[in-house]
Amino acid sequence: MIASEVREMLSFIDGNPTAYHTTAAVRDILLKAGFAELLESRKWALEPGKDYFVCRNGSSIIAFRMGDQLENYSFNVAAAHTDSPCFRIKENAEIHMGQNYTKLNTEGYGGMICATWMDRPLSVAGRVLVQENGAIVSRLVALDRDLLMIPSVAIHMNREVNDKASFNKQVDMLPVLGGACEEGALKKLIAEELKVSEEQILGSDLFLYVREKATVWGCNEEFISCGRLDDQQCVYGILKGLLTAKNARSIGVAAFFDNEEVGSGTKQGAASTFLYDVLHRIAQSLGGSDEDFHRAVASSFMVSADNAHAVHPNHPEHTDVNNCTYMNKGVVIKTHAGQKYTSDGMSVAAARELAARAGVPLQYFANRSDKVGGSTLGNLAMAQVSMNCVDIGLPQLAMHSCYETAGAEDTLSLIKLMQELYGSHFEETAFGTLSISK
Repeated sequence: MIASEVREMLSFIDGNPTAYHTTAAVRDILLKAGFAELLESRKWALEPGKDYFVCRNGSSIIAFRMGDQLENYSFNVAAAHTDSPCFRIKENAEIHMGQNYTKLNTEGYGGMICATWMDRPLSVAGRVLVQENGAIVSRLVALDRDLLMIPSVAIHMNREVNDKASFNKQVDMLPVLGGACEEGALKKLIAEELKVSEEQILGSDLFLYVREKATVWGCNEEFISCGRLDDQQCVYGILKGLLTAKNARSIGVAAFFDNEEVGSGTKQGAASTFLYDVLHRIAQSLGGSDEDFHRAVASSFMVSADNAHAVHPNHPEHTDVNNCTYMNKGVVIKTHAGQKYTSDGMSVAAARELAARAGVPLQYFANRSDKVGGSTLGNLAMAQVSMNCVDIGLPQLAMHSCYETAGAEDTLSLIKLMQELYGSHFEETAFGTLSISK
C-alpha cells in the first residue's frame, strides 16, 4: 500500500504545473502551519522560537524556523528547485494558418525530451500581471481543460522517425490551439478565467503543461510517475522535514529556487544573492554583527537536493559500473571531480552520519568518466554563501521527460533524512572537525 505521504506528494505535484504554483502551494502550507510571511521590502523583526518565510518573484521561496537558544547558532539548509523543463509561450503567441489551424509560438525552457510532449493533451498555466486599483497584481492561472496538442508527423511522411529523431523547436514543437480561432483567443481565455478585462492584463509568464495526472504502478505498486518529479519530489520531502523537526540551537532553512533548469542566473535563482540576503538579515535581526554572521555560516551545513539518474532497465551502459543507483533503494549522494556537484569528503561524511542516525539507506552516484552530466544548485549557491554542502537526490528514470518515474519508497527516506538534518546542530569545533549534536 502506498504511504499517505506519497499520495499527498503526488497530489501536490498534480496541483502545481509551474514554479509559480509550486511556490504559492508551499506558501499556503506554511501559512496554515503558523509561519509568518515577510516581505523583502519591509523591515524584519524576528524572534527566537518563531517561524517565517519570504518569497522572491513569486517563484522562489525561503522558509526558516528559529531555535530559541541561539547563543551559538548555525544554519541547517536544504535546497531544491521549483521549475521543470517545458515550453514557454512567447509574447505574440498566435500563429494563424488561414482558416485551418491556429498555433501558439513557443520556445523551449530547459533541456526537455521533446518527443514526450507530442500527441498528448496540454494546457496553459503560469502567472498573469493584472492592473487592479492602480497597482500591478500577480495572479495565478491554470486553464483546467484539454486545450492544446503538439501533433507528430505520421510515419508515412517521415520514414526515419524511429531511427533518426530530431526536433526543431520552432517547427516541430508548436502546439495547435484550434482551427480558425479569432485573433487574441488565448488572451480572451486567460481573461475569462481570471474574470478580468483583456485591457487589465499587462504581462504574463505562461507555459505549457501536461494534463496527465500522477499514477502509481508496478506489480507491487512500487513506482510512481508524473510530470515535474524533478524537482518537486525534493521540494515536498524537504518541506515535510522542515515542518516536523527543529533544533533549539539552530535555524532550519528550506530554500526553493526557480530557474535551475536554465542555469540559476536570475534574481530568484540559486546563483543569486537570495539565500545570502535571507541568512544575513536573520543574523542582523538577532542583533549580531557581521562577525557573528560569518561564524554562524562557518558552522552551517547545506543539503542540495535535486533528483538523480537511476539505472535504465534497457540501457544500463549509460551509468557508471559501481556508482549507480536504483529506485526504492534510498537517497543518492552525488559526487563529481569537476564540482558539478559540491559534495566532498567532509560533507559526504556528515550526510552518512545523518543517514545512519535516521535509519535511511544511501546510494552513491557519479557519471561515467566519458560522459558529461548536468549541474545543480549546490555549487551555484555556495558561490554566494559558503558552507559545507552535499548534493543529494532521489533516483528516477526519464529525467526531463514531461512524465517521469521514481520509486514510491524513496520519498519517505528523504523526509526522514530531512527530519534528521533539521533536528541536528552543526558546529565547527576545531580544524577539520565538524560536530553534529542534538
